[in-house]
Amino acid sequence: MASINVRVDDELKKQCEMIFEELGMNTSTAINIFLKQVIRSNGIPFTVQADPFYSVENQAHLLAAKERMEKGEGKIHDVIEVDE
Repeated sequence: MASINVRVDDELKKQCEMIFEELGMNTSTAINIFLKQVIRSNGIPFTVQADPFYSVENQAHLLAAKERMEKGEGKIHDVIEVDE
């Protein structure tokens, strides 16, 4: 049997272990399930993507909106509280 050593953030490990315990398994079992799914799907068994908030398109949209607001051309959203 092979071993895999992985360094992870302490809090991440703690949170995952709590979930695995609720599912009736340990971290090794969860990782083995993940690896079997990698084989079954011939790749990562879920979508891996960056947060769309940080996409170039969204950042350009936010910057343009900020510039319109600074010129007085924008509208403040109803849920934003503004101290005047």
